[in-house]
Amino acid sequence: MATTVDEPLTPPPGPNVGFTSSWPVRAADIDPDTRVRLDGIARYLEDIAWENLQASMLPGTDPIWIVRRTVIDAVRPINWPDRVHLRRWCAGLSTRWTAMRVRMESSRGGLIESEGFWINISESTGMPTRISDEGLAYLQTMTDEHRLKWRRWLGEDAPPESGADLHFPLRATDIDQFNHVNNAAYWQAVEQYLVDYPSLVAQPFRAVIEYNAPIFAGEDVMVRGRLDPGVDDTESDQAQPALRLWFMVGESVRTAVSIGPMPEAAGPGGDSPS
Repeated sequence: MATTVDEPLTPPPGPNVGFTSSWPVRAADIDPDTRVRLDGIARYLEDIAWENLQASMLPGTDPIWIVRRTVIDAVRPINWPDRVHLRRWCAGLSTRWTAMRVRMESSRGGLIESEGFWINISESTGMPTRISDEGLAYLQTMTDEHRLKWRRWLGEDAPPESGADLHFPLRATDIDQFNHVNNAAYWQAVEQYLVDYPSLVAQPFRAVIEYNAPIFAGEDVMVRGRLDPGVDDTESDQAQPALRLWFMVGESVRTAVSIGPMPEAAGPGGDSPS
């Protein structure tokens, strides 16, 4: 498991570990260059999480989970038309949360690696709660890491309000069953910023999103952004910029995003980013 924003994700376990699924790339999830957008990737991650949950015994013991952080390593882009093949497994856990890894490969050679920090939620209180004994036994079959700890990766303060802030109007279709903005909807605002910074996604990159607190239907949301110039890469002798975004309700940072170059060792499991 990665423990900081600059560490690579863990490689996949043995071939028979985890849950698998597959489907065609959807035309609604691509940009004008046929790249699967980040909001499309987020939907695929939600879909395999739901399929995995339903195929296990967890609906009867631990049915409600929320994601606190998602890491997306775009090793090689996935383009339409294509078919994605997903594999999901537990890479670490504690008594209340898990790190769920997903490898998303495509038939034409695309590769996305992801890790989500998922928290088990009580049906009665709506608060984090202990994973059931049955749930722990199921998850422990996939990993030997049983002391997973939460640590914020994107704790930097937001910059001051400015005329460059992006208004993020909420639509009825952005809201999920908990009256929260759906995880995938945030990435649509990120993609809007990336229109002005296409070079960030023209090479292998890492995108990280941390949900500090939910955004509810009807709230007024502004997105503040900053492009960090980065430092010179010793191999390419070029600066590696990174985009930072903060989803604000008033002066409260509800969600933070970072998009920048992938860590040096990325291409987990021996895959080359190139």
